[in-house]
Amino acid sequence: MSEDDRITRLEEMMAHQAKTIEELSDQLAEQWKVVEQTRAKLDRLTERFLSLEEQTREATPVTRPPHY
Repeated sequence: MSEDDRITRLEEMMAHQAKTIEELSDQLAEQWKVVEQTRAKLDRLTERFLSLEEQTREATPVTRPPHY
């Protein structure tokens, strides 16, 4: 294998790796968006749950039905 062939092969490998890194970076960015959206939904659901829990505490206490 000549010196030129080795350099060409290394350049091809480097170009392939650069493309792979770019694709992985794009996928990571997309996944990060999904994580942030999920985190925001979880925060909203947590707030809603806590609000409902607080309203339940303020509701009339559960008593025995009259037939007991």
